[in-house]
Amino acid sequence: MIGKDISHYHILEELGRGGMGVVYKAEDTRLGRPVALKFLPDAASRDHRAVERFQLEARAASALNHPHVCMIYDVGEYQGQPFIAMEFLDGQPLNQILAVGHLKLETLLDLGIQIADALEAAHSAGILHRDIKPANIFVTKRGQAKVLDFGLAKVVDPALSATRDDSATAMHLTSGGKILGTIAYMSPEQTRGEVLDARSDIFSLGAVLYEAATGSLPFQGPSALSVMHEIATVNPAAPSTVKPGLPLEINVIIQRALEKDKGQRYSSARELVDALNGLRVSVSTGFSSLVTKVESPEPLEEAESFVGREPEMKRLEHLLRKSVEGSGQLVFITGEAG
Repeated sequence: MIGKDISHYHILEELGRGGMGVVYKAEDTRLGRPVALKFLPDAASRDHRAVERFQLEARAASALNHPHVCMIYDVGEYQGQPFIAMEFLDGQPLNQILAVGHLKLETLLDLGIQIADALEAAHSAGILHRDIKPANIFVTKRGQAKVLDFGLAKVVDPALSATRDDSATAMHLTSGGKILGTIAYMSPEQTRGEVLDARSDIFSLGAVLYEAATGSLPFQGPSALSVMHEIATVNPAAPSTVKPGLPLEINVIIQRALEKDKGQRYSSARELVDALNGLRVSVSTGFSSLVTKVESPEPLEEAESFVGREPEMKRLEHLLRKSVEGSGQLVFITGEAG
């Protein structure tokens, strides 16, 4: 392909390849700008379901005009191979960045806000991504996140209300007995082939944020079935216990995104954006709980005796120690006495 002219695109170099496509850098000779051309592989070009997913990717992404969604310019076909012309991005996929190690807190919050905002735009347009994972998030050299690959996306009602059984969900997610997408980032309901709504994407983003914060996957196992079992039954360790130095607030945010019961998760990506923004402000102003663990907590100072409240005070002291050590959460409730 290198050096060929396809329509008004001159192919310059190969950027990467995977099961769902080969991507080249090309020059748009009409507009004089670099573009990325994504071709469906030869074998996949003969699979009508793969072609449908490829076409869906172009339609879904092109329906969105958002700074953190990779822009689609054009679609075409060359010798029976469909291709998509899209925005050329200079940087790295998030999975390559995380292969080196976890992200700094400031970077984590910035990228998390950008990705969640892109999902909010997609959900508002009635589009579920259904395959949020580090490999589908690109980080430019300027630190901008770009959501890629809407090949498993599903266009639903803009309200994203799951009020009926959606057999198409299972059909689109399975092919030849295999589940499409990356299991480690799937929501519990997605692994079961159930009807999905925006909260499924929020769970997947929660898994990405967990890995970006700690350098470890929240759900792991020697087989796909064992990972699916963990997703359904295991609550991962709090991020701040895996990576000491993280603020306690990040535990609350990520753990809520990873709730098994979707009714307990953030109800929208906008709500997740607001939570991440709030933590970013706290961190920048120094009001965040940056100390998450101490090896030997100092003894609590003796206080005046509370007659008749000794059991409650012992319980409170125990819970306060857990919070200081990073294994608990502290919530202050204020109001009138009584």
